[in-house]
Amino acid sequence: MKNATNHRTKETLLEVSDLRVEFDTYGGIVKAVRGVSFEVARGETLAIVGESGCGKSVTVQSLMGLIPMPPGRITSGFVKLKGQDILGVSLEKANQFRGKEIGMIFQDPMTSLNPTMTVGKQIAETVRVHDGVSADEGRKRAIELLELVQIPEAKSRVDHYPFQFSGGMRQRVMIAMAIACKPSVLIADEPTTALDVTIQAQILRLLRELQRERDMAIILITHDLGVVAQMADKVAVMYAGQIVESGTVDEIFYQSGHPYTLGLRSAMPENDEEKSKVLIPIEGAPPDLFNPPVGCSYFERCPNAMKICGRENPALFNVSSPEHLSRCWLQVPRRAQPGGGGMRKSLRHTLNTADAADAAAETAAEGRVTFFEQPSAPFRGDESGMAP
Repeated sequence: MKNATNHRTKETLLEVSDLRVEFDTYGGIVKAVRGVSFEVARGETLAIVGESGCGKSVTVQSLMGLIPMPPGRITSGFVKLKGQDILGVSLEKANQFRGKEIGMIFQDPMTSLNPTMTVGKQIAETVRVHDGVSADEGRKRAIELLELVQIPEAKSRVDHYPFQFSGGMRQRVMIAMAIACKPSVLIADEPTTALDVTIQAQILRLLRELQRERDMAIILITHDLGVVAQMADKVAVMYAGQIVESGTVDEIFYQSGHPYTLGLRSAMPENDEEKSKVLIPIEGAPPDLFNPPVGCSYFERCPNAMKICGRENPALFNVSSPEHLSRCWLQVPRRAQPGGGGMRKSLRHTLNTADAADAAAETAAEGRVTFFEQPSAPFRGDESGMAP
């Protein structure tokens, strides 16, 4: 697991508060992002993890002003970059920070790169627009960037087209474009999708090296908990457009406080080769975001659901620290009681019984907290990101 460094004293580069995004469709209004809040500091990596359709990519695209409006619209919230609100600014102002202060690595480099332009011209274009350099200087910078992302024979490859590169090399070109103007924040949207394990490890190692050299903040969007374990300082788990749990990487993996987080972990292979287990899938499907549920979004799929979960949407409750939050009724903080001390009482014996309604009322009234049995932590390799 990556060591979670204390970033509290570092400058907060990006702050997102109560972000809500909707899309008008023929079928109705899709509430794609529902009240997302997070922040990321200089030199820190925040991983946003969740299944397809949970709102991860829409969230980061909203920060960059990349969602089409219409049909999309941002209905509330603010996004501050170095203290300046960047949400809803004009296109001219947005172009001043896109690529300059915030860089983005898109999911599929083959469709994100222009097939009619050489990679050198595409990288140089970013530098020329933001830094105002000449064509010759732009080409020189493009070669330097290709060398920085470890593409061999950069002086000749700068004149090649995207189809002449392998998948891993195209991803390196995308990284070169994203860091061309030395952004403060780098958004990596599924940067290792469709890459084999060896190339994936190389890309992750490259991102870590660039982060150390430039003290960038990284927002990493991924499905892969193994990648999260290698890269992240903090983790935000998204489900149905909301963050359902957030905390440090160690808190999320070793003190998971939401049934969905536990479900994701239980669906992963064991770390220990001597152990064998049946992978446990998460039954059911996410809720319809045309008409989100009034209660907990995970209610229909949750093995620990109580009646109150279907009636009321829980707030974010503290779990193991002030920074570790879970959107789950089972984490209602215990009220101070005479002789109660710091004890926590488990609700596991009351779950999934006919008495669940009474247990829910008891949870809210007496403020009990439950900790779940923790699955094994994911395989993470060594510091280089490679398997030992």
